[in-house]
Formats: sequence, structure tokens, C-alpha cells
Amino acid sequence: MLDSEKPTLMIIDGHSLAFRAFYALPVDSFQTRDGQHTNAIHGFLSMLLSLLRNEKPTHIAVAFDISRASFRTREYPEYKGTRNATPPEFLGQIPLLQEALAAMNIITITKEDFEADDILATLSVQGSEAGFDVLVVSGDRDAIQLVNDKVTLLYPASQGVSALTRYDPARVRERYGIAPEQYPDVAALVGETSDNLIGISKVGEKTAVKWLGLYGSLDGILEHAEEIKGVVGNNLREQKENAIRNRRLNRLVTTVDLPVGPADLGRNPMNTDAVRDVFSRLEFKSLLDRVLKLEVTAEGSAAVAASPAAAEEIPAAPLAPPAQDLLDEELAAWIARSIAGSPQGLGFTVEVQEGKAIGFGLSSLTETINLPWHPGRADYAPVEAWLASDAPKLMHDAKMQIKALRRSGVAFSALAIDTLVAGWLVRPGGPDKTLSDLVSRYLQEELPVTDPNQLVPDEATGGGVPMQAWYTVRVAAAVMEALDEGSRQVLSEIEMPTLMTLVDMELAGVTVSHEELSALSTELGEKSAALAASAYAEIGREVNLGSPKQLQDVLFTQLEMPKTRANKTGFSTDAGALADLQASNPHPFLDLLLKHRDATKLRQIVETLDRAIDDTGRIHTNYVQIGTATGRISSTDPNLQNIPVRTEEGRRIRAAFRAGEGSECLLTADYSQIEMRIMAHLSEDAGLIEAFAAGEDLHRFVGSRIFGVSPEDVSAEMRSKVKAMSYGLAYGLSAFGLSRQLRIETKEAKQLMTDYFERFGAVRDYLRHVVEQAKVDGYTETIFGRRRPFPELQSPNRALRENAERAALNAPIQGSAADIMKIAMNGIASDLGTRSMDSRMLLQVHDELIFDVAPGEWDVLREVVTHRMSTAVELLVPLEVQVGRGANWDDAAH
Repeated sequence: MLDSEKPTLMIIDGHSLAFRAFYALPVDSFQTRDGQHTNAIHGFLSMLLSLLRNEKPTHIAVAFDISRASFRTREYPEYKGTRNATPPEFLGQIPLLQEALAAMNIITITKEDFEADDILATLSVQGSEAGFDVLVVSGDRDAIQLVNDKVTLLYPASQGVSALTRYDPARVRERYGIAPEQYPDVAALVGETSDNLIGISKVGEKTAVKWLGLYGSLDGILEHAEEIKGVVGNNLREQKENAIRNRRLNRLVTTVDLPVGPADLGRNPMNTDAVRDVFSRLEFKSLLDRVLKLEVTAEGSAAVAASPAAAEEIPAAPLAPPAQDLLDEELAAWIARSIAGSPQGLGFTVEVQEGKAIGFGLSSLTETINLPWHPGRADYAPVEAWLASDAPKLMHDAKMQIKALRRSGVAFSALAIDTLVAGWLVRPGGPDKTLSDLVSRYLQEELPVTDPNQLVPDEATGGGVPMQAWYTVRVAAAVMEALDEGSRQVLSEIEMPTLMTLVDMELAGVTVSHEELSALSTELGEKSAALAASAYAEIGREVNLGSPKQLQDVLFTQLEMPKTRANKTGFSTDAGALADLQASNPHPFLDLLLKHRDATKLRQIVETLDRAIDDTGRIHTNYVQIGTATGRISSTDPNLQNIPVRTEEGRRIRAAFRAGEGSECLLTADYSQIEMRIMAHLSEDAGLIEAFAAGEDLHRFVGSRIFGVSPEDVSAEMRSKVKAMSYGLAYGLSAFGLSRQLRIETKEAKQLMTDYFERFGAVRDYLRHVVEQAKVDGYTETIFGRRRPFPELQSPNRALRENAERAALNAPIQGSAADIMKIAMNGIASDLGTRSMDSRMLLQVHDELIFDVAPGEWDVLREVVTHRMSTAVELLVPLEVQVGRGANWDDAAH
């Protein structure tokens, strides 16, 4: 057998390489949104991908230590005893790394009572005896003893894991002046600081190598110990037991009983779905691309190696069909034929320029059409008729495109699937946002990208909007297959109508007074300056109130205040930390600093809103339909959901939002305590149901039960505690968290929670059941069937698992509230259209809707809004809707 035909076994020391990666990459640069550090995982996987690409092993395994305990620590308890405690940032990374390797179909091996090095030693011997070329990848120098003509050590450089030195017998002799099998004798004499193995005093590497050259082995050296002169000879004779013990402990075991052998470690195709899931949770987008490209290459190489003739049979990704240019009756015939053959719908993509449509791409599974757009031309009539018809359309990121159609005077109807929204329903917490992301995930292909230097896309090769429409058709089928029946219903009955409702709202915008915002901005600027001056006077000098470093100097050095929690720059000066500090150690400077921050933040909000006012005096926010994992709609450019409501300045900002020209007034409508009502429905708690059914103040009612007083005797403080707890429980708030929020002792918070659950036990039972069921199912579900996956509930990482448990508690409640609001919005939008009303829905802010009321339509609009909102779903308790009227948003508050 030629060497090039021999199989290659690669065996990797997992812990050794992961630790090196941890110290090679900056901790703070590799962290997920959930706070999980990932630098060790990223470094390890980067190295692994390079090894797979460069070395092309046919067989592979990664060995891990189970713990520091082994037969060696039983014999010598001080073994590795000087190693520092595992850094907290490293904790949890190994289980996640093992999960990533499992998704890549790479076997990991552990063995109780043995170290990873022993597993590598056993497999290296078995592999070389079975005819493999063996590559050992380890950062532990004890692995040098494994090197021989069939076994090569790949040893990482001191700076990390990106550079690996190849140690074959010649390289070992060049570096150390000994044969590989002699290295443990050198280590036994010199000692290993990292393993807490104390060697012979004053014996260094050069002396040990010289002795081995003279006497051949440690045994030979000890036999001739009396011949060795001087201090080192005397030390050797006095401390020889150290060397004997060290040699016994650093000898790697080559006979470990393992569940697999080299032949069982062949490389197999990875589970691409599992890889995408794990890498998405780790937020490794670039690494994911590398893994998938490597997998395609590996599969292709394997097929060719197995049979050269088979190379022709490897299926290539299909090419988009060349785009046709059709008009008039040919276009009409194509649309009619394609509709008949595509019951799911045709793909449709709009080319947008400066907010308007300039071209269309249409596609079935087998044909594509390219249509430059010129409104008003008779030969485009067939596509205009199709766009306005009830024939289903398939699009990706449709909202922006439909708005461009509306601005261009083109009617649109019957959006069946937006693949962006559908993909989000499959993976509501996932990163898939572009069509390219979905093509990669569901088709395992790459979306062709037009050469940026090519000014005009080559339509003949599938470029431009026709190609995008074709991929949308194919992705739509794959995504729908990934959706369960309940989620498909959520897509068709809630999300697609919501998208069309949001189109109308975004195009309408809301009238906002530039004059009022400008005046408020000036006032807030003056207020900020005055607060800053007062703060400087308190400390006798000027500092940058926005600089954490300068604030740390003021607070913890000059004012000698208690330290807050540590961070990478020293001690935290964020709002939460300073609020806690002010509560425990009040100081005038802190009070002024917090007020200055509030004024500065408000001014930034005001200035952002002011810049967003267009030439017509209106703001057009962008509603992000897929911005949250729970289903709630968010707002951006500008964000209209972050305007404070309980401060005077916040109310003045809202007062700048006015009824539009020609409107009678604004109408506001919001749900009262919708999440607590959903909690009562889902938990079926008799006490909560009784409170809502009687129309009582919920928190006063609950307070009377907990504190054992009549409702009228529930104080404001009691009510505040109950309100905080009622909402906190639904978000997984702990007794410690409740104590911090209410600024009470943890013991009191625990008792408060105990009293609550004694009287509302069904709430406790429901919350427990939600998490337990999610662990079984892998997801939570809203009243309407919207699913939110929680794979982290099975994570061995405690922090990830506990975060997932807290999120799972609230997901059905918050998700159901989002669904209810969307259903209400869609019902209202439908009624406004069928009744030909001129009133318009303008804004959705959390549980509140805001409308422009056309003259004479107040009574009808109020009836439509309250009916649709209160009947969006039938719960065990009534949905209460509060309505307000006013010339501006603040006046219309209720």
C-alpha cells in the first residue's frame, strides 16, 4: 500500500487545546448575547477546521478529561495540585464544545480514572498497529513519548493554537537531543511544574539530556548515580525517589479499555441542521460558513476517492433558470399556466430604488420572468392584474417591497408566505435574516452573489430579482415543511395579515410637532448643563460625566464609596449599579449624576425623533415583525416604544404626537393587565379569575389575600409589592431579584412569595408545568400554537439552562399577548377597509394602539376598536380595553 493510500487517524487532546485557545483569544471578544463566553470553543474549532482541511484525516476522535482525579492523584494527591482554579469564563465551554463536535459527527471519548493523554496513547498504539498514519494533536509535552515512525505529534505554539509544530522522531531529536521514548526520562529528572512533579534540584534539561547520552535511560542513570560528581550528583542520590515517582506518573497508559477503536472513528457526514443550531446559539456565523464549505468539500473528495467515475454523479446545486422577458398576452399566458402548476404560489421579488418599484422578478419552480417596471404601460397589465388578485404570492422580506409597490401606485393582495417571517417562526431566536441565510440553511446551497464590479446583473445566469424569486419559491416549500401545523396556522392567520397591517401603518405615519420637540430639546440641554454644573460643585472639579473611568475615580477614590460589581474596566458605573449605590449610600453627587443621565438620554430620544420628521410633518417608524423571540412587534428608525410614560418630560414628548391635518382627534386604546389576564386563563387559578370576573383592582385584591386585610385596607406599599411580584413571577424573578427590586430583605421577599403561592397555588403549579413540559417537548406554545424552541433547557451549562428556564416561564404568556394584539389589529384594519372609513391606525406601542379619527367617525371607530380588541380571543376572564380621546397622544391617555 502506498503511503498516500494509508488511512490517517487524528486524535486530539480536547481539554489541552481548549485551554490554550481560551488563553490565546480575548475573553471579552467572544461572548453570546446570553453572556456565555465562547473564546475557547471558537479557537478550538478554528484549529480543528484548519486541521481537517490541511491534514484530511480519514478517522478522527477528540479525548477529554472527566476531572482532575485519576489513578495518578490516588497515588500522589499533590499531582497537578498547584494548578489554579478553572477561570469562571471557561466554565461551561467544554460541554458546548462537545455538543458542537457531536453535531459535526466527531466522536468524543472520556474514560473514568484516566486522562485524555492515556486515551490518545492507547489509540495511537492501536492505530499504528492497524496500519494507520497517526496524528496526535496535544499541547501536553508528555505526548512526545508517543512519537515514532508512524505517529506524529502536532504541538501548538506558545501563542495559541493557530500554529502547530510537527514532531516526528527527527524533529524531536533536533529539538531535545534525544529519542522520543526518552523524553519522559528527561521530564522525570527535570520535573514538570504544571503537573506539580518536583524533579532533582539543579538538574535542568541540558544535564538530563547529557546523562541520557551517557547512560541511555533513567534506570541507567540511577544505576550509575554514584559515578556522577558534584552537587547535582549528590542531589540525584538524595532525591532519586522524586525521579522514580515522576517517571511512574508521566508514563502514558497504552492499554486503556475504550468503547471504540481506530476503525470506529471514520469521518461521517455531519448533521448540518444540528451544526446550524449549535453554531447559531454560539453566534459563530463565520465559523458556520467554514464548516459547511468544508463539509461539501469533504463529501466531494470522499466520493471521488471511492470511485473516480463517481465524480460525475455528485449532484450539483441546481442553477436558476434563465430569465425570460415577456409582455402582453405571452406574459398573461405564462402567469395563467404557472398559477395552475403552482398551487402554493409564485415567487415574486421587487427591485426597489429610492423607495419605489423599478423592476419585478416572477418565478415558478421551473421558469423565471424578468420585468423592468414602467407604471402605466398597457403591456404590463397582466402582472398588475395578478398582483391585485387572490392568487398566492411568495416573497422574502415582503414589507419593504409591498410599500414600494404602494408608493408606485400598484395594488397588491394575497401574500401567502413571507419566507423571512416563516423562517423566524421555525427559529424565533435564530440569526436567519437574509434570503441567503435561508438558502444555506434549508437548501444547503449558496445564493449566487452578483459580481460587485458588474454594473448590470447577468439575467441569463440567474442574476437579479428573477433569481431571488426562484430561490424564494424553493425556500418557501422547505420552510413550510419545517413548520408544524400550529405554526403554519399562526403564519397564515396571524403573521401574514399582520404584515399587511404594518404596511398601512408605516405608510400612514404619525404627525409630530417639530416646534415642540425642538423646544423640549433646548430645555433638556439647559437642564443637563445645570445638573452637570451642580455635580462638579459637589466634587470641586469638572469631569466627563459620560466616562466610566473618570466616574470610577470620583466615586471609589475621591468619595471612597463602596465598590460596585467588577467589570473589565474596574467597577461598574452603569445605571443599575449606581441606583443601588445611591439607595445604600446616598450622596448628592450620585443624585445629580443620575438625574443628568436621565436628562441626557431623554434629549437623545427627542433629537432622534425630531430628525425623523419628514417634509409632511410625519414620522414613519419601521415595525420589526421578527425582532423578538416571543412574537412581540418592535419599533425602529425611530424607536417609538422607548418613550417614558411616567415622567413629565416623557409626557411632553407624547404631547408632540398630534392628530393629523383634517383629523378630528386621536383615539388611544390599550389592554388592561393583559399578561396577568392570560396568566389567570392559563393557570386557571380561581382567585385570579374571581378578581378579574368581579372587575376589581387585581393588585389590591391579591394584596388583601396575601396580607389578610380587606381590599380597602391594602396600602399603596402593599399594592406595589404585590404588583412587582405578580409580574416578576411570570418572568422567573427570584426572591433575591424581588428583594432588590423592592429594596427589602431577601427573607421578606421569600416570605412574600410563599404567602402568594399559598393563596394562588394554581399559578405556582402552572409555572412549574410550563418549564417541565418545555424540557420534554423542547419548546413552549402560545394559546394559538406559536412555538418557541428552548434547546438550552437540556444544556449542561447551568447559566444557559437557568436563563432558558426563566424565558420559558414567560414565553406562553408574552407570546399569547403578542398574538392577541396582532389579531385585534388585523380585525380593526379589516373593518376600517370594509366600512370604507377614513380613520387610520397609526401606532402600536406595547399593549396600546393609536388612531387618527376622521371627522364624524369617533363613535364607529370606538365601537370597532373596543369590539375587536375585547373579542380577539375568548379567555376565562374578560379582556378589558381602555379608550382615550385627545388632540395629542398625552391628552388621549387614560
